[in-house]
Amino acid sequence: MYRNSREKPGVVLAAAAVAQFVVALDLSVVNVALPAIRTALGFAPLDLSWVVHVYALTFGGFLLLGGRACDLYGRRRMFVLGLVVFGLCSLAGGLAQTPWELIAARAGQGLGAAAAAPAALAMLTTTFTEGPRRVRALGVWSAVNAAGGALGVLAGGLLTEYAGWRWVMLVNLPIVAAALALVAAGVPATAASAPRERLDALGAALATGGVGLLVLGVVRTDTLGWDSPLTWGTLAAAAVLLAAFVFAESRADAPLLRLGLLRSRWVAGANVLVFLAAAGQFTAFYFVSLYMQQVLGMGAAATGIAFLPFSLGLVAGTVVATRITAARTPRASLVPGALLAAAGLAWFALISPDGSFLTDVLGPSLVTSVGAGLVLAPVAAAATTGVAAREAGMASGLMNSSRQLGGSIGLAVLATLAAHHTGTATDPAALNDGYGLGLAVAAAVFVLAAVVAIGVLPRRRRPVAPVPQTTAPEENELEGTPS
Repeated sequence: MYRNSREKPGVVLAAAAVAQFVVALDLSVVNVALPAIRTALGFAPLDLSWVVHVYALTFGGFLLLGGRACDLYGRRRMFVLGLVVFGLCSLAGGLAQTPWELIAARAGQGLGAAAAAPAALAMLTTTFTEGPRRVRALGVWSAVNAAGGALGVLAGGLLTEYAGWRWVMLVNLPIVAAALALVAAGVPATAASAPRERLDALGAALATGGVGLLVLGVVRTDTLGWDSPLTWGTLAAAAVLLAAFVFAESRADAPLLRLGLLRSRWVAGANVLVFLAAAGQFTAFYFVSLYMQQVLGMGAAATGIAFLPFSLGLVAGTVVATRITAARTPRASLVPGALLAAAGLAWFALISPDGSFLTDVLGPSLVTSVGAGLVLAPVAAAATTGVAAREAGMASGLMNSSRQLGGSIGLAVLATLAAHHTGTATDPAALNDGYGLGLAVAAAVFVLAAVVAIGVLPRRRRPVAPVPQTTAPEENELEGTPS
């Protein structure tokens, strides 16, 4: 059954899926357009990467705050607010005339995404009760999320080549409009899940600052390097703030992140697993894209089209995973999925400088993507298993933060590893060896994800640690009566 008869579950699912698609799309859609953006706006070489980094920085840094705000101020309200901010900043980015205008617009997009993404997932987990219906809904959400990330490369290439780089920003406007129309059609206004609680201002400041500095320190390693004092100073400051955040949350009456959630093997295990899976998947996108362009000599549009099999494999994997998880538990799909993705990446690691799309990319793309789909679909179900409705935003923000951090940190570490292996050489053979090494390590990361799934996730569904009795009883969101 559904939690509320006044909701239209299909419309809620469609709205959440469309919003997640555009959020995921923007993680990769600008990558292929960067050379055109540099020429058009006159970016300095060292500043151009901030078009990508600032989105990851604000998105990752504000996810915990955005998730908790959903619980305190209402999921629908934060969902709409996030989409509006995202859409307006997309318009500003498409009209940008200077580098700072585009960077500011990308930062605003990240803020909007940090509100909309956890709200979308929280809407699903509170609309669909635990069981097969929620699993199917999260399967659709995961498939769309995965497809958005993969299709971003395709869309970026085609739009840049045939419509101009500004359309990698403006394409978001009709998608955001569709999501807002779906909200108006069937997502009812809801009261806050935890209306008696105040926002944990200290926790919000420490979490946002700590996560933001962590992402900042990691993403700047592409220009500063891991041995830079500035890099280590930034990471040390991040560690101090995050340690202070954990201490503050252990003493807060209404914390931004209730540490009791992490006593659940489902929640803790799923967040570690999604961190590792994102590191492996983001790395695969990065190295395979570079291999096709810099080693095989494929153009931007051709590279984007070459990612279509990867997108189809992700969708196929999520469909299979949804059926497995509905019949059994998320663990039953996560373990084989991680191992299959590892096998595909190990195959990818055998790339050759004399290879081709058909011999070196197509086969491993299908294997890796199906495996990743088997992982990405059930991990959201695992991360929200047993979570109370009034903490749905908290759990959703935590999982989205884990994914974003995993992708940022994993990509930065493995890209540095590949660059050190390649050295100053720029010939295709040397680049090929560096990319192959990065893909081999990504395969090992997915093996580690499988180990986590086997060793941490329970064989049966169990509830998370209960909310302390000092917390107000959960209320029916529309009626205002205890449930």
